[in-house]
Amino acid sequence: MEWCSLIKDMNKIVLSLLLFVSAPVFAQRLPDNVLPEHYKLGITPSFSDDSFSGTEAIQVRVVKPTSTITLNSLELELREVTVTADGKTQPATVKLEPEKEIAVLTVPQSLPAGRAEIHLQFSGKLNKQLRGLYLSQANNGKYAVTQFEATDARRAFPSFDEPAMKATFDITLVVDKGDTAISNTKVASDVPGPGAGKHSIKFATTPKMSTYLVALLVGDFECVSGSADGIPIRVCATPGKAEMGRFALQAAEQQLAWFNRYFGIPYPFGKLDLIALPDFEAGAMENIGAITYRETYLLIDDKTASVEARRDVATVTSHEIAHQWFGDLVTMAWWDNIWLNEGFATWMEYKPVKDWKPEWNVGTDEVQDTAVALNTDSLLSTRAIRAKADTPSQIDEMFDGIAYQKSAAVLRMLENYVGKEAFRNGVRAYLRKHSYGNATAEDFWGAIAQASGKPVDRIMPTFVTQSGVPLVRVQASCKANNTEVKLSQQRYFYDRERFNAGSPELWQVPVCMKAAAGGQATCRLLTKKEDTFSLPGCSDSVYANSGGEGYYRVGYEPGMLRDIAAKAVSELSPEERVALLTDEWAAVRVGLHPISSYMLLAESLKQDRNRAVLETLTERLQYIDEYLVSDGDRPRFQAWVRELLRPAMQDVGWDSRPGESDDRKVVRAKLFYALGETGDDPDVQARARELVERYLRGSDAVEPSLAGAAFKVVATHGDAELQHKMVDKMLAAKTPEQAAYYRSALVRFRNPELLRRVLELSMTPKVRSQDTPRLISGVMENPAGREVAWDFMKANWPAIEEKLGYAVSRVITGISHICDPGLRDDVNRFFSQQRVPSAERKLKLSIESANYCIDLRNQQQPRLAAWLKEHSTAAGE
Repeated sequence: MEWCSLIKDMNKIVLSLLLFVSAPVFAQRLPDNVLPEHYKLGITPSFSDDSFSGTEAIQVRVVKPTSTITLNSLELELREVTVTADGKTQPATVKLEPEKEIAVLTVPQSLPAGRAEIHLQFSGKLNKQLRGLYLSQANNGKYAVTQFEATDARRAFPSFDEPAMKATFDITLVVDKGDTAISNTKVASDVPGPGAGKHSIKFATTPKMSTYLVALLVGDFECVSGSADGIPIRVCATPGKAEMGRFALQAAEQQLAWFNRYFGIPYPFGKLDLIALPDFEAGAMENIGAITYRETYLLIDDKTASVEARRDVATVTSHEIAHQWFGDLVTMAWWDNIWLNEGFATWMEYKPVKDWKPEWNVGTDEVQDTAVALNTDSLLSTRAIRAKADTPSQIDEMFDGIAYQKSAAVLRMLENYVGKEAFRNGVRAYLRKHSYGNATAEDFWGAIAQASGKPVDRIMPTFVTQSGVPLVRVQASCKANNTEVKLSQQRYFYDRERFNAGSPELWQVPVCMKAAAGGQATCRLLTKKEDTFSLPGCSDSVYANSGGEGYYRVGYEPGMLRDIAAKAVSELSPEERVALLTDEWAAVRVGLHPISSYMLLAESLKQDRNRAVLETLTERLQYIDEYLVSDGDRPRFQAWVRELLRPAMQDVGWDSRPGESDDRKVVRAKLFYALGETGDDPDVQARARELVERYLRGSDAVEPSLAGAAFKVVATHGDAELQHKMVDKMLAAKTPEQAAYYRSALVRFRNPELLRRVLELSMTPKVRSQDTPRLISGVMENPAGREVAWDFMKANWPAIEEKLGYAVSRVITGISHICDPGLRDDVNRFFSQQRVPSAERKLKLSIESANYCIDLRNQQQPRLAAWLKEHSTAAGE
């Protein structure tokens, strides 16, 4: 069969599936005739029956006379509802419309324009879905905690639950005698009662804020304290874990002070708490003054933590603190512009970390993040940065790689183009103008354009309002002591037929170039499909993404690529080498270059010892091993991998050395895993078994970064006895990182029966619902486990949905690892009968990814086999 015809058939399958699962949607916006100004909110959790009750008074402004007030409410019982206006109190009838997540209050006589106040009582259940006001458990104790973003404050109290409907809050929590409470502001009073065994904690009035940023946390918390620039900072956790928050506290102190300087606006919320929750679906949440975290991203043992764990804690903490200005102080007007929150915080998260821990070299992490976004943006089912988001399900799906990594990459490119100082001046002007209010994308890029004097307001819409990513092709020639550079652009698709056909999209692309022989970068704005520019100096090779700052792919002609690759280690920065690897793999994906071109580029980087370059390379080699290498060719490929990576492993050494850099520790772990897993290196596997045995015996002499790699290597050949030990250790782990080691290793076993046991374990109460998706998706990612995981998902889908709720989307993403036509077709059949409203876009993207993996394998596998016969020895050495 012709491969373009096969792709057509694949796309028809996807289209028919999507037409089936798509359902009519309806806008769920509230009327704007009544606007909130202040909430007086009291909530009492009851752990005896896992419920809560509350009282509420909402001061509102009636814009025009009306007899109805519509607000959001879901899974709540409302009682004794009255509305007072113009000195008159009227009882209100309540009509609940759960499908629209609203409550309509109707009074007998029309309310006049002006001030009014809604009074009501309500009650609900502490759910186990990790959303709204929900139940968490640890140390035989119970906690009532919240996660309201995006549309779940309405599950905790009736509210005008839209980001632009900001108001102030007076919050009181009535809690058991042995418990405490945390909210957005400082405690104003703490008094006994009402009733025996209770006390009431009242918090200071909040600033004007959106409902999704309210935080309510009740239970037994312990905290460690510090401060920065006069702002008290605490890291809190369940009993016995607070001391593991010391590193996060140090990070928060440095970052809050750094952001104060950068934004030129002092931290506006009086206090800052960072709280680790044992059950938390998101990674972290930027509630004003009370940021909540999954334990993994806040708590580490400073004596045993790996470099990667420290880096994760530092960057996630930085991300959330950045939100206190960008997202909390100034909030997007509606969820279609969520990138104004998440993209900015993702772009911003690395800046304080670079200043605090320069030895981590996190600038290369930014380019790796860009590669993640480029992957998603190369699919037909991608979305524009600003996209339609009306229903709660559509809004939930906006929190994806486009909102985070793509938006951050576009901001990084823009900052590089206009200059750091001009960009910061624009950010400051934007924040000052819209403080305690809401803003749009146009407000943001207008401020940057005014501060920089550059056409930002023309550049940004091309990246924000249309989906996809441009491929910029480069040709260069030497003419009269100048380099003439011809640039052209087209949209890049993984769909080869669509890519080759071309498409009408046009971007205004700031392309920053430098001669491959070195020199200063020169930036030019590519506004046409094709244009020619002149650069100083004479060169036939031009590197077209200086600093790796651009959000575009670059297509090099084969001769130019060879010239650049030959000098890459000596003349390109690590960021540029990461981008070069990403660009060349993109050329292979659509058949512009054979896979041998990528293999030769990999060989040209044999002397590279940079952490991010090796991470990028070894992850791609693992992909090639798992998806493109035939069983017959695998010994040759493994021998080639060993030949490529062993010199680097010998340079780095098996063991840590006094005074070595953090990056070197990570490099050792990456090489160790790649050689042991992808290279099937017997020496590494023997060493891994030794390290795991020592670690299981409780030895603290194992380098933390190496421990996680060793566990995964050993698991690939592990037996039932090893698995049993790992499960016991995971369930009894003393730190979140140790538990993560075991989870990551458990999904790498190759015995189908052992993998089936992992899947069964994931659905038991022993595994928290937040961790279940990682185990299921992890088994799906394992080539030995794909069929096992898919059969398990089909057989247990109702139970999976019940346990995970809306977080079932995290399991759906595992489908993207399928690379088999039969398995893909079975997925299509199953989901043509089973709707997943909270994950429709993720389902589209995952099936597309499976399609293109199948296409890539059929396109490049024969070429890879031919190349390996020429460039590698057979099985052993």
